[in-house]
Amino acid sequence: MAENINAEELARQAQLRQEIEKQIIQRFAPEDEALRQTLVAQHESGLPDIQISPIQGRLLQVLIAANNTRKILEIGALGGYSGTWMARALPADGKLITLEISPKHAEVVRAAFARAGLADRTEVRVGAASELLPALQSEAPFDFFFIDANKDGYPVYLDWALQLARPGSIIVADNNIRSGRPFQQRPEGDNADIAAYNLRAATDPRLRSILLPVDEDGMDGFAISVVLP
Repeated sequence: MAENINAEELARQAQLRQEIEKQIIQRFAPEDEALRQTLVAQHESGLPDIQISPIQGRLLQVLIAANNTRKILEIGALGGYSGTWMARALPADGKLITLEISPKHAEVVRAAFARAGLADRTEVRVGAASELLPALQSEAPFDFFFIDANKDGYPVYLDWALQLARPGSIIVADNNIRSGRPFQQRPEGDNADIAAYNLRAATDPRLRSILLPVDEDGMDGFAISVVLP
């Protein structure tokens, strides 16, 4: 009997969380047609359905507004969904540069930005981030960074973000909780790279950071860092 009650209570709590999330999205982060079409195009192009949530998109916009961002660097574009959220938070003369290794994905992203009326403030650069990042030094500093690419590259991407940042720049990395796998005593595979990123974010004296669960079940989220003076 107790097991049935526990199962029923867990189901009730899950339903309540879903309803709360639905209300938050409706009130604070509603998707418009351009964002919905971006997800449709992403699916039709065979890209994985692993984009951020609307709530995460709105959180990025809040952070972008908080430090008067004018220049954003995104590492990993996927279908352009996160880039659309971020570019919409920029002033008219702002700029988002997104790095995407796949030429096919890059075309999907460009179409998404054009659909949202953001072609004038966005640029998609194609290639491996490890090759593209050094060339960005002449365009630094960037005010905001969003890292959501191959997880084994996260420590290197953080190194480059620090090189390309200014005091007050914000660095956000996605998928840094991963159901706790990076917190295991000996994390395996790319979870070890996420663990290294998290350790650096937590201990580097140049950063003030927090790891924030922001998905619907609290099992994944953002590492958010501010670059200190």
